[in-house]
Amino acid sequence: MSIRHGFYAGWRGTDYEASPDGDRVRLYLAQQVDGFRQIGHERYVQVVQMSEVDHLSYVSTYCTWRGEPFMVIGEHEGWLRVEYTGGKAPVAEQLGLELFDRGVYQTWAPRSEVEDMHEESV
Repeated sequence: MSIRHGFYAGWRGTDYEASPDGDRVRLYLAQQVDGFRQIGHERYVQVVQMSEVDHLSYVSTYCTWRGEPFMVIGEHEGWLRVEYTGGKAPVAEQLGLELFDRGVYQTWAPRSEVEDMHEESV
């Protein structure tokens, strides 16, 4: 399962990373496709009207690690960057999580230890 975190839009039968911009949506790909222009290394964009997209939603990936709830915010070589969503500072500290910001705890977790990974869309 790939980790998705951010806006996604359906357009012409395909889901794309997306960025809403008023009455338009920017659609992103990692490879060249007709109609998309390169804006960076392995980064291509096409701007379409909001009325042309089938759906636009914010997707987050969630999981359980060591029996506690987390949001997955990144991945690298078999590790997942996870953010604690349980809201209990003593539990976060007991798990040895890094205090990333006030009340925000994160860590790198081995992908093999993560359970119940699933997406939620709003």
